[in-house]
Amino acid sequence: MKSEVRAVRPSGTLAPDAFQAFFDALDEPAAVCDVALRIAAVNPALRRFCAGHDISVEVLAEALAGAVAPEDGQSHEVDLVLQSGTSLVLTLSRRADTVAVRARVDTEVISGRLVVAERALLEQARTEGVLLDLGRSVAEAGGEEELVAAVARGVKELFPGRAFCIRIVDARTGGLTSLYAEGRLKEGAHEPLVLFQRSVEKTNLTPTALPQGRVTISEEVPLLFHGSTRAVSAPLVASGQLFGAINMEYPEGLDADPAHDERVLLQLASQVAVAVKNAKLIDELTFVRKYLEELLEKANALILVVNRDKQVVVFNQALSALTGLTKEQVLGRDLSSLVADSEQLRLAPVLAAAMRGESVNNFETRLLTRDGGEVRVSFATSSMLTQPGEVEGVIAIGQDVTVVKELEKRIIHAEKLASIGQLAASVVHEINNPMTAVATYADALLQRSRMTPGANPADQEKLKKILESSHRILRFTRDLVSYARPAQDRPERVSLNAVVDMAVGFCEHVVSQARVTVQRDYASDVPPLAAVRANLVQVFVNLITNACHAMQPGGQVQLSTVQEGTEAVVRVRDTGTGIEPRNLSRIFEPFFTTKPEGRGTGLGLSICQGIVENHGGRLSVESAMGQGTTFTVRLPLAAD
Repeated sequence: MKSEVRAVRPSGTLAPDAFQAFFDALDEPAAVCDVALRIAAVNPALRRFCAGHDISVEVLAEALAGAVAPEDGQSHEVDLVLQSGTSLVLTLSRRADTVAVRARVDTEVISGRLVVAERALLEQARTEGVLLDLGRSVAEAGGEEELVAAVARGVKELFPGRAFCIRIVDARTGGLTSLYAEGRLKEGAHEPLVLFQRSVEKTNLTPTALPQGRVTISEEVPLLFHGSTRAVSAPLVASGQLFGAINMEYPEGLDADPAHDERVLLQLASQVAVAVKNAKLIDELTFVRKYLEELLEKANALILVVNRDKQVVVFNQALSALTGLTKEQVLGRDLSSLVADSEQLRLAPVLAAAMRGESVNNFETRLLTRDGGEVRVSFATSSMLTQPGEVEGVIAIGQDVTVVKELEKRIIHAEKLASIGQLAASVVHEINNPMTAVATYADALLQRSRMTPGANPADQEKLKKILESSHRILRFTRDLVSYARPAQDRPERVSLNAVVDMAVGFCEHVVSQARVTVQRDYASDVPPLAAVRANLVQVFVNLITNACHAMQPGGQVQLSTVQEGTEAVVRVRDTGTGIEPRNLSRIFEPFFTTKPEGRGTGLGLSICQGIVENHGGRLSVESAMGQGTTFTVRLPLAAD
């Protein structure tokens, strides 16, 4: 609503036109009012003043309507604060029924506000600088621990003199993963995590998504530190997930603005939450990467990975143990340099197929070892693809088939021995018939000679030797057939001394070839055993044969049996050179031998150990270089 502007003619000698000219020429913003403070006239300076402060003359008139005119001859000031925050001072001077009004800006108020604004700008600049530095620090943090330390430095710089607590939790479970406190924290105050209702609403955190029992929401911020009077808090929220909270508390007497601190703390928490989320993602990725690396490195399989350039990028421990080559010696080398020359032509098409994305199964090849030897391995390949589907490399997982191939040879050899055994059984049958006749006729002739007076004693001795030799051949062939016949695994009561003697009989040719002697020291009171006779004979044949092979001519195999408690003990000792310490722990491994090619019976010590353990016993060895070796077999005695 516009105010009515009326010209008031002052009393005096000046003409109205002269007064009007003087009034308009004033540089100071002025107006003329009546006693009711209704504006009668304004000069151009006042209009410019109002326009410069974005107000109208009508607004000024409304402000004067609420004021009181001074007494005649007096003056006073009226303060007017505009919506923009500008403070105006209106000076009212009265003469009779006329009130002159002068307007000016309150320079002191403006100066004070400028100081406050300057301080606010400086504080804002400092805050933004600290937040910027904090952003760099958390971005460069190598882990959650470094990140929390960087946040703590930022909080101390932004809010000096406050006690504060930084808690980082697992977003899925709510479990506490990191804690930093600056101040004297109350006992048990760090859990559970209590969030301020107002802060939760500002961060758009969904309460139903919070872990139950670990996180609660309250209308008030709980005090976590001793000696605190007030508190503010801010949750660490990123992508709708809670990653922790920052609590800050004020000791008594600290002059601070909690509302301002809360705004800054929420701003800081938003920045930190994203960094915590990224740090946890990095930690998870690092853990998964290390786990996969350990899985590949320590897997109980041969694992080899090559890139598109056919360079080796993964060479796990199993391969290192098999070939004797370390990772440092292999990584970065071309795969073809690890394969035998004769395998190069076979390897090329397989590798080319794998690079095209085709899988190859059961590809056998030979890898070179550190000492220049070769090992046979079997691989299955699979291609590693990039996101667009291009082949990035090839992973080969395999196994050592050297032992399998050796086992196949042993099986073939065993089959040949089995065939020879069948042939031997037929030969024995053919020998037994004439030898039985020889024994029968020799016995008849001997009996007749004894009943004939004047018989030549020398002829009788010859007949005795023929009879003994024939019985010896018959006994040997009978035991040989019993030994060669497959065991039925039916234990029977056997004499340990008789079993050892039977094994010695089978080894007579080995003993004679080695030109050693056998010394027996049997205890006569060893009770019988429950055992498979043929299997035990195999054990002692192998141990006696090994002892003969370990000695030079003139050596001695010492056999002893004894009862020790509830066990029957057999010791087979030789006077050979002994077993080297580095081989002593491996002698029971399948196919491990230190004998030259062609020596031995084909029954490995691992088989002997298995036979003894199947009987409930134990097989052990003691050896000293230059002092011989002793194998000890302990077997449980048969129950009465």
